[in-house]
Amino acid sequence: MNKNAKIYIAGHRGLVGSALMRQLQTQGYSNIVTRTHAELDLTIEASVADFFAAEQPEYVILAAAKVGGIHANNTYPAEFIQDNLAIQTNVIHQSSLAGVQRLLFLGSSCIYPRDCPQPIKEEYLLTGPLEPTNRPYALAKIAGIEMCWSYNRQYGTQYLAMMPTNLYGSGDNYHPENSHVIPAMIRKFHEAKVNQQDTVTVWGTGIPKREFLYSDDMAEACVFVMNLDDEQFQPLLAADRNDGLPPLLNLGSGTDLTILALANLVKEVVGFTGKIVLDSTKPDGTMRKLMDSGRLNQLGWHVRMQLKDGLAKAYQDFIAHEDNVFKLSRKPSDELVSVLANQIAAH
Repeated sequence: MNKNAKIYIAGHRGLVGSALMRQLQTQGYSNIVTRTHAELDLTIEASVADFFAAEQPEYVILAAAKVGGIHANNTYPAEFIQDNLAIQTNVIHQSSLAGVQRLLFLGSSCIYPRDCPQPIKEEYLLTGPLEPTNRPYALAKIAGIEMCWSYNRQYGTQYLAMMPTNLYGSGDNYHPENSHVIPAMIRKFHEAKVNQQDTVTVWGTGIPKREFLYSDDMAEACVFVMNLDDEQFQPLLAADRNDGLPPLLNLGSGTDLTILALANLVKEVVGFTGKIVLDSTKPDGTMRKLMDSGRLNQLGWHVRMQLKDGLAKAYQDFIAHEDNVFKLSRKPSDELVSVLANQIAAH
């Protein structure tokens, strides 16, 4: 991508989009187009059509989505499938009409079957049942991958989907109901430290393993892929085949750790001096969920941020914005404990 190329980032305020903004700006890209939700509702077809007709972006990174943890997915399944289908349908279709050169569609590792072999390869897509708690979201993202594939095959577009593993980092969501594993743990251990608790309870046995990727590493990988030359990029698109391997790349750190090991790392980073108590009467969820990012690594990208260093940066960001996150005067609620366990089980 030329440094002056017009790049539209859909969803620039979220964890993913804000990291993409930082990465592009750091690399010297100066013509980045953004719109807030108030300025452009991506679920409205006419509004998206008008935007693309007016702006004519050359590249699109589609990071906009309705996202949330298990509580939100279970409470609002209709919105999760409806909004995400509408957003990606409108953006992908209008990108085609506007002649966008390349589009990157971002999703989540939850697109893969709940119990597929480990580590998870791209070809495992659609080989088994999905995790029921986030099936509407996962199905929407799978439809987006299929849409990229269909447009590549029919119209010769260059649309690629990337599926990151569990992300964390600057600008994360620490909401007690809608946050994911790491931000939920950071908030929980921080509240325990501030309120001088003796223990922090983590649901389950602590044995399940999870993989995590720092958001700025994710953004670097996305820009790296968008800048691949045609010889490397075009074979990823599946434009001339229907052999079962879609235009899809996994994006992960390549390593995982147990939930107990993660809890101990967060405890150390936050500076909580009490004990971690495991409640083994509560569910563990899927025992392992590790992405195989070998295809991306072979193209030349490798993870930079080690987990402990990334957690320290994430905690610094949390502290810097804690007044906007929650009031420290209240003690951790049973609801937060329950939500934390649900996030671990689901992700």
